[in-house]
This record gives sequence, C-alpha cells and structure tokens, in this order.
Amino acid sequence: MYGLDTAEPANLEVLTGPAPIPTRPPFLVQVADTGAARATYHGLRRETFVAEQRLFAGHDRDDVDDDPRTVVLVATGDDGTVLGGVRLAPVGYGHDIGWWTGSRLVVDRRARAGFGIGKALVRAACAYAETHGVLRFDATVQARHEPMFIRLGWERIAEVTAAGQPHVSMRWPIDRIERLAQATKSVLAEALSPLDGTPFALGGAGFRGDDGAPVPGTDMIAACDAIVPSMVERDPEWAGWCAALVNLNDLSAMGAEPVGLLDAVGAPNRSILTRVIRGLSRASAQWGVPVLGGHTQLGVPAALSVTALGRTADPVPAGGGRAGDELRLTADISGAWRPGYASRQWDSSSHRTPGELAELGSYVRRARPAAAKDVSMAGLAGTTGMLAEAGGVGAVLDVAAIPKPSGVTMGDWMTCFPGFAMITADRPGRSHTTPTGPATSAVCGELTTNPGVGLRWPDGVITRAVHSTVTGLGTA
Repeated sequence: MYGLDTAEPANLEVLTGPAPIPTRPPFLVQVADTGAARATYHGLRRETFVAEQRLFAGHDRDDVDDDPRTVVLVATGDDGTVLGGVRLAPVGYGHDIGWWTGSRLVVDRRARAGFGIGKALVRAACAYAETHGVLRFDATVQARHEPMFIRLGWERIAEVTAAGQPHVSMRWPIDRIERLAQATKSVLAEALSPLDGTPFALGGAGFRGDDGAPVPGTDMIAACDAIVPSMVERDPEWAGWCAALVNLNDLSAMGAEPVGLLDAVGAPNRSILTRVIRGLSRASAQWGVPVLGGHTQLGVPAALSVTALGRTADPVPAGGGRAGDELRLTADISGAWRPGYASRQWDSSSHRTPGELAELGSYVRRARPAAAKDVSMAGLAGTTGMLAEAGGVGAVLDVAAIPKPSGVTMGDWMTCFPGFAMITADRPGRSHTTPTGPATSAVCGELTTNPGVGLRWPDGVITRAVHSTVTGLGTA
C-alpha cells in the first residue's frame, strides 16, 4: 500500500494520536455509610485537629456527631482507604427548616498535595445540601482556608473566633428560588407588553396581572390556565383534574364563587382524550362546578387549557397589601407527592370530599384579607414576590413559621406546586377567626419597603430568595 510499510503492523499514531490510557479517578467522594468509614473519618479529625493543630484537647467530638441527621461525606482511594471527609447537618434540634451547616473538613496529611480532595469534598457537600432541599448552607472555616472557599464560590460573612483561633463565617449562595421565579415568570412583562394598550388589559387598574380578571361592567371573574403538554401525555387524568384545580384556586384567590368551566382539549389519540375528560369530569363533580362547554380536537399534539368563571361584587386583589401588613400562609398540607412528580407537585386535593373542597375554596371569600394570591408554579416565595410586586412593596418570610408537611424538605415545599395554598396579606393585629377547614394557617412574615423576597431565619439573619421583582409587570 502506498505510503505504508506493510512488513510491520501499521502505526497510525501519527494520524490519530496515541491510544488513550484508561485512567481511574484517584478518589471518590461518597456518603460514609459504614461504621468503619465513619470511624476512620473521626480518626483523621483527631490526628489533624487535636494532635497536629491543637485546636482541641483530647477530642473534637460535639453534639453534631450525635445528631442522627448528620451526614458524613468521605473521599476514598481506589483501594477503599478514607483520605478525607466532611460532615453536614441541620442547625438545631427542632424540625429541619432547610438551614444546614458544614464542618470538620479534614484531609489526611499524606494526601494533601496536589489531589484537590478538600475542594472536592466542599463541592460535594454543597451539591448534597442543595439536592436535599437546603436553602441556607453555612460554614465556619479557618481563616487560612478562606481563599479556597472564595474561589469555590462561597460568600464571606464575618470574621469570628473558634477554638481560640481566627475563623471566617461563610455561606454557600443557593439560588433555587430565584431560578424558579426567573424560569416561570420573568418573561411576562416583555412578552405581554403588546396587550397592554387598553384600559382593561391584563386585569385593568388595581388587578393588573392578578390570578383572575374582572370582566368589565359585570360581577364576573374569569381565570384561564393551561397544563403543559408533557403532563397531558404522561398523566392525562391527573392533567384533567389539575386543569380544574388551578383555575378554581385562581377564582378562590379573588374571593369569587365559581360558576362554571370551559375547556379546550387537543389529543393525539382517543385514549388520551378520554382520560383527560375523565379527570376533568371527576373534578367538576367533586367541586360541584359544571363544564359549560369548550372545544375538543383529536389527532393533534396534546394540549389542555381551562377557563373558569366566577362571581363576586368585591374581588380581593393581589396588590392590596402595604408595607407592614402581615403575611399568612393557608395551605392544605395533608396528602403526598403525586407519583412521578416528587418534589414538584403536592396532591392534597384528590382525596378531599366536596364539602372540604368547598370550604377551602371559600376561605379567601370569607376571610376578606387586604390581598391574596394562589401559590402557583412560581412556588411560595415566588408567588409572595408577585403579591408584593403588585402592591409596590417587598416581603420577608419567616422560614420557621411556614406551615409545611412533615417529611418534606423546605426547599422542595417552597418551590413546588402545593395543591391548595393561599398567601394573604392583612393589617397587623387584625384577628383571624375564619375557619380554614382542613387547611393549616399561620402568620409567616410581613410586607416591607425593600423589593424582592427575603427569608428570615431563627437567628435573625435574612437571606435573599428573590432579589427584585418577579414578573416585571409592576404595581397593579
């Protein structure tokens, strides 16, 4: 063959480069799920913090080690040797409110040079915290390690003294709530601007961007929501149920009594169509609200939207709050995650009786707060930001006071669709005697003069969940 010496095997490295040499990572970070791994980690801590650095006398164990919720991450070599570790745990001994700390980061002195084990452990701790619903993650680090944490993206809070040595209090920035608000609502102002040219557009004065729109010259309220096509295809009956649920929640937030529903359904086949209508029909029967009509199309991509009509002579606006008003969350925290939608959709409604659903739906109408909004896909903090934005104010939520289902992380609860949940604002000191039926209700914050939404923690620290407006639509 021209250009090749066929007497020897052809050497093609000149064209392709040398064959890749299989490599294995020098270590793997994982949860220490055996007593032996934890014991080795504690031994490394004793060698480092007691014998080497003399930060402690005798031992460095504390109450966090005895907390059963504490998680230890270890870096292990390819032979299983524990090379380092770090622990993370919720703050305090009450229920987990999504505030965790990381501590006791240690690397075997024989494995500190050039392997990046410490950095990998810190990154892994941050990832573990965020994926387990943590909304505030703090650490107190030795001052000499501050530059490494800064390079990894941590924020410096303050200088402190720990074990008699200079340390720095630091925080990992968690933007889960901000990202959800941006993804679901930030495009609204720009996208809807072409519609904003008439007196009654987008709800009209006082109700701009509200959950429902007052129909000019009548006592009617109209609300319209669509279900994402993937959900219609994946879980058609649940999609039909939710299409009614979300629209009836919108009427409820306005203090309106539902009159009827209109549906528009597109389905690629008869099976999906039948199941969508079955779910919608069951919801119609449970809430006692008829489907008045609509539009049905077969042989098209999946699509579902519902319009709900209701009546009230005095609708409750989202923008009726003012700085100093108390914020109250009224939510049905019974139920469970919808199968296939864990951490995203809470099902509190499918097991409720018609009477219970009616009592929940009439709550705002009976309580008559200054402002109300249905907690929707922007989550609790994002929806609170929308209510505050409509009133030209900001908001702070007291994390420890937020009603939450047991066994659900605060991060998941504050960013999910919660089924039935109303965030309301009212004048401070006004007595609240309105029965809430199966829902749990609690004051959990207030409206402020600072834009956006802050989260206030038991130590008084306020972290920012939403830094500015949510929709950009401005004051209602």
